Amino acid sequence: MTTPDTTMDPPAHLMSIPEPPKPVEDCDVCQALHAQRREARGRGDYSAATDASVEIRRHPHTTRKRR
Repeated sequence: MTTPDTTMDPPAHLMSIPEPPKPVEDCDVCQALHAQRREARGRGDYSAATDASVEIRRHPHTTRKRR
């Protein structure tokens, strides 16, 4: 009787966790989201902390010229 092969071939490669986005210093929205993220992490609510990070990352900071 042969022993079943229980190892993965090839080995799995996991991605590293990306650094959280840095808020823009002079942006009130980013600063508020940063505070929400810090408070969420403090209470162990990592889902809310991730949501705040997503909002910081998606928040537009480019200035567009008006026509």
